[in-house]
Amino acid sequence: MQIRITDSAEADLLNGFAFYERQQQGIGEYFLDSLYADIDSLALFGGIHPKPDGRLHRTLSKRFPFAIYYDVQGDIATVVAVLDCRQNPASIVDRLLRS
Repeated sequence: MQIRITDSAEADLLNGFAFYERQQQGIGEYFLDSLYADIDSLALFGGIHPKPDGRLHRTLSKRFPFAIYYDVQGDIATVVAVLDCRQNPASIVDRLLRS
């Protein structure tokens, strides 16, 4: 399966990088490495994750409190959002509706 990352999901990743890099230098790189590894796993496991909103699949990051929301069309998994699970659930729903 091929993986596509939307511009908004890429922005989510960069925001997460900036947040963790402010906490301690180097953690931002570890964040990106971890999240990209989770996203790369969609090549094998894309489509098996639940759809909590009925529209998008969601998988949780292995090392950070982030969720990866994606859609599968044919042989392409499109990552539409990478969101911090510690935020208000209403803001997550709002963000996903805009995706």
